[in-house]
Order: sequence, then C-alpha cells, then structure tokens
Amino acid sequence: MVRHQLSDEIPPLHDIALPRHTRPPAGFSHVSWHRFASDTFDVGRVPLSIGGVDTAIYSAERTIVDMFRLSHHEGEQAAVDALRRWLRQPGHTPSGLLTVAGYFPTTLPRLSRILEILL
Repeated sequence: MVRHQLSDEIPPLHDIALPRHTRPPAGFSHVSWHRFASDTFDVGRVPLSIGGVDTAIYSAERTIVDMFRLSHHEGEQAAVDALRRWLRQPGHTPSGLLTVAGYFPTTLPRLSRILEILL
C-alpha cells in the first residue's frame, strides 16, 4: 500500500503472497503470509528488483482489489480510503481497476458499487 501511495501508515508486518499450497519459510516473524489461488496469483504482479534481488509486487489495482477481498483483516474503511487515494492520482482509471477485479467475481460487485458512490 505504501509503495503505491495508498496509505501513510507503515504496517507492522510485511504482507507477502504465496501460491496456495506453498509452505512459507520459517523464521520470518515480521511477515504476514497470504496464500492466493494459483490461477489468480500472477494477476497484477509486476517484476521488481530490490538491491539486485529479482522479486515482484502487486500493482496498485491488484492491491486495492486484495484490500477489498481481505477487508476482514484491515476493515473495509481502509480499502475505501485506499481507493479514494488511488482515484485522486493522475492516470488511474476505474476501467483498469475493474479489469483486475473481474478476475475475482465475489469482489467485483462490491467494488463496483463503491466506485459508483465515490464517482
């Protein structure tokens, strides 16, 4: 969230996604592991090199979709606040967000409804 300027809060844990049925490595008490279905794991993943280490992060759009999908962790208000911030940033379009949300049929209606309210 912070990387995409969707929040000013520094989270106490790093959120890291793994494909479902992948066992997380031991010894990372500062990490919150999330397991996503393999058919949607790569949706919105963007390659990123950090200190010469190749990794990936989710796009801002996927981050917002995941915030709504996982709102039982942080609360729906955090997801709505992130969506508001995202909408204020230049170059972001609701159609791009809805394209990503289309991969998550249970989240799409709720996100669409909130977008209608905000716009």
